[in-house]
Amino acid sequence: MRVTFATEAAPGRPNEDFVAATPDAVVLLDGAGTPAGSESGCVHGVAWYACSLGSNLIAGLAQDGKPLTEILAEGIKAVASLHDFVCDLTHPGSPSATVVVLRRTADALDYLVLADSVLVLDTLDTAEPLVVCDDREALVGAAHRASMDALPSGSPEHTAAHRKYVETLRDHRNRDGGFWVAAIDPLAAEQALTGTVPISGVRSAALLSDGASRLVDRFHLATWRQALDVLTGSGPAELIRRVREAERSDPDGSRWPRGKTYDDATAAFWTFS
Repeated sequence: MRVTFATEAAPGRPNEDFVAATPDAVVLLDGAGTPAGSESGCVHGVAWYACSLGSNLIAGLAQDGKPLTEILAEGIKAVASLHDFVCDLTHPGSPSATVVVLRRTADALDYLVLADSVLVLDTLDTAEPLVVCDDREALVGAAHRASMDALPSGSPEHTAAHRKYVETLRDHRNRDGGFWVAAIDPLAAEQALTGTVPISGVRSAALLSDGASRLVDRFHLATWRQALDVLTGSGPAELIRRVREAERSDPDGSRWPRGKTYDDATAAFWTFS
């Protein structure tokens, strides 16, 4: 097996993504940031949360055979304890993160996807790859983003609308009928999308934060198959380069309305022999 990955922060901001690998697993998290002018109740910040939870998950994956949902639940609980009594964990803006985990066992691949990062499996028996994405946040957000999308990205009006959008979505976070992310409630792990596929039927796998997957699912400049071809031929850094090129070509969001003109972008690519 071979794992390669690349990550790049949005210009002028700390990187709130996390990616790491062991000989038998890859973990990718995308931290959910707090917009300027909005409170979080946490003194540590989103990058700290993503790194702390990601590191905890990597350690937990050493426990062979334990279900991925259980490992995630334990990780969420452990990280919550690190800033309990220091931060206001009841604050709706407490740091959170998406989670993608892919683990190899003797003859299979176990996966877990929570929130809007993406797992793409290049399978041998189908022409199109298997794409696993938890789209519940996008479905909830669609009803609230029209005013934000109508404004030029980078303008004061757009910044204010984006802050309002994020704060509105907090009311739907980690509750039935809304969407689920890793934050402080271990029960969120049970809401993750999980599955197992035979490793013999998979050529490769891509784990993408939404800042990297936007080349396909927001900009529509490539298909999932074409994204896999880029990863196979040129690697994760090239995929991110193409994302940045598209973002720079549309700085005001007129072609592709979006909350963030630039986003942290992380891609991990795992190939199997």
